[in-house]
Amino acid sequence: MPAVPFTRTPSVRDRRSDLVLAAIMFVGAILSAALSTISEIYGDATAEPWTAIVYAAVITAPLAFRRRFPAPVAVIVCVAYFAAVSLKVPEIYVGNIAMFVALYTVGAWMNNRRAATIVRIAIIVGMFAWLLLTMYRTALEEADKAEIAAGLLSPYVAYMLLQVLLNALYFGGAFYFGDRSWNAAQSREVLEQRTVELEREREVTAAQAVALDRVRIARELHDVVAHHVSVMGVQAGAARLVIDQDPDKARGILAGIEGSARDAIHELRQLLETLRAPGGETTDASSTVSLDDIADLVAASAEAGLPTDYAVIGDPVPVPSVVAVNLYRIAQESLTNARRHAGVGARADVRVRYDDEAVEVEVVNTGRTVAALRPGLGQLGMRERAAASGGTLDIAPRTTGGLRVRVRVPLPAATTAPLTPTAAATSGDPS
Repeated sequence: MPAVPFTRTPSVRDRRSDLVLAAIMFVGAILSAALSTISEIYGDATAEPWTAIVYAAVITAPLAFRRRFPAPVAVIVCVAYFAAVSLKVPEIYVGNIAMFVALYTVGAWMNNRRAATIVRIAIIVGMFAWLLLTMYRTALEEADKAEIAAGLLSPYVAYMLLQVLLNALYFGGAFYFGDRSWNAAQSREVLEQRTVELEREREVTAAQAVALDRVRIARELHDVVAHHVSVMGVQAGAARLVIDQDPDKARGILAGIEGSARDAIHELRQLLETLRAPGGETTDASSTVSLDDIADLVAASAEAGLPTDYAVIGDPVPVPSVVAVNLYRIAQESLTNARRHAGVGARADVRVRYDDEAVEVEVVNTGRTVAALRPGLGQLGMRERAAASGGTLDIAPRTTGGLRVRVRVPLPAATTAPLTPTAAATSGDPS
């Protein structure tokens, strides 16, 4: 999308300021004309005093419109000044100021930059040509009167060169400060546009953050509730089957259901505390799970009726809390799915591997043969967790039945330790 060309448009306040400036300049021109008349600035050649009043009006009134019509105002003011000096109207000081303001305004407010440059250069060249011609002719006349030859070292030529220098500074200042004002206004416009864009981006980012928080909350609720409800469902089914033949065993299973319910309530309370705490964290250390808690997860899975083996391969290293929570939830979701879908007689195997570059959690279960994976919230949540940790997730059916879920998350080099061939297992001998 092409950038919109920068333009300056005077506001109501700017127009009001121009009116005030024109009024002040008019009063100043009248006072200057009165004092110049009294001091006889042009001697006997001074024009009638009433011409100063007309000149004051002509040279100051256009300034009330200087920002709306920069070029016409500059031309009118310069022509009026040229005429006043030529006719020896008794006022030159306010006219000089008015001409400076007009030239400055062309550079500061004229949107057509090429035309602004041409107008200013044309006025400056014209004024310099007129100035040089007038001053040199005057120098020759004065030299003749004083019977002094006009030459390189003539006092009149020196005076002329001094005037040229002053006018060069005068016109150069008007040109420079006009361009500088335009560039400053352009920079402010760019800054304001960037500020608006940043504000818009901030609003979009805030909306995205809210959406991500909602997804995160939904994912946590799904993982916590699905896991414990699944365990309670399996335990309730087992209790229903044995309640008539073995009431004591049924009571034990019901006690397990009660424990699962307490665990679910505890995790939901921890989640609520985490969400309420500023920054999404809580001072309660137990609210953050670690990879070591996967052992308890395996034990709970075995108690719920899914025999599960657990092994840690390699030397454990510190893992960021966010990564640990995500890996724990992925293992939890994998075991929950195995209990729900693997069928009777299924087993599971959970392995946590540490190597030089990453940590890996693999959950493998036996059971029914899976022809094709059916997408669901559980799989989506696991993939989102793996991506949030900067890792990769692989979910694949096994040819002998069941599923393999493997998540691998790279770790910073500073936190990893050399790989050792030792392995620790809580139950069974993983193959």
